[in-house]
Amino acid sequence: MHVHIKRMPLKKLFNTRDLGGIPTADGRKIKHGKLIRSGKLYKLPQKTVDALKDYGVCTVIDLRIFTEKEEAPDTLWEGVDYRHLPVLCTATPGITREKSMRRTMALESKRIKKEFGSADNYMAEMYRSILLNEEPQQQLKETLRLIIENEGCILWHCSGGKDRAGVVAMLVESLLGVSEEVIIADYVASLRFQRLKFFWNKVGLVIAPCSIRMKKILYGMMAAKPHYLVNAMHCVSEKYGSVTRYCKQVLGVTDEDIQIMKSKYLE
Repeated sequence: MHVHIKRMPLKKLFNTRDLGGIPTADGRKIKHGKLIRSGKLYKLPQKTVDALKDYGVCTVIDLRIFTEKEEAPDTLWEGVDYRHLPVLCTATPGITREKSMRRTMALESKRIKKEFGSADNYMAEMYRSILLNEEPQQQLKETLRLIIENEGCILWHCSGGKDRAGVVAMLVESLLGVSEEVIIADYVASLRFQRLKFFWNKVGLVIAPCSIRMKKILYGMMAAKPHYLVNAMHCVSEKYGSVTRYCKQVLGVTDEDIQIMKSKYLE
């Protein structure tokens, strides 16, 4: 099924999109103006803030770790309900308690060759660990609870809007009955939306005074390769039967919750 995923044309937000219009396997569609995934809301111009307010965003869930949050705090507005639910986004838990993201990445790059062999293997393990490790599971559980109980328009985001925001989008879309094919189409759209940004980031890495190991992990973290998410979904399905069953058994989602979500978020 071909689905055209559109980004919201907001200045300084290159990877923000409304899940509205995404079809479910039973022929329904997600409502517009209810579920938004994004990258960080850092130093947003007033025009963008006004657009988010006009769109009805009343709750913002920040999935970034404390270091990311402190280095690039969200631009918020009066009346918005801000929730910080940091999802550990590393395949080596504990390392992101460093005070600097640069230091964090330097430490991670030293482990990549020894523990994972390649940046691709590292990223695949990172996605798996987000879903299967106890600490991020708690944050995912609280995030889904907020989405289930939300009565307005809710926005969740990480730093780039690809990994942690992508995992949450995958869980929400799975619970709403979106097919794996469409979920992956939504995920890989991040690369298209940030193509220019990725290009200049890669140019910067070529001349950056850092090790090849660090460059490899940074290249890997920029990518939105389908198998990162596909492997994680299949890993969960193998262990629990399906992504929906995982949400029920691990994240505390009930059949009633799923029906509430479908009544709120599907046309």
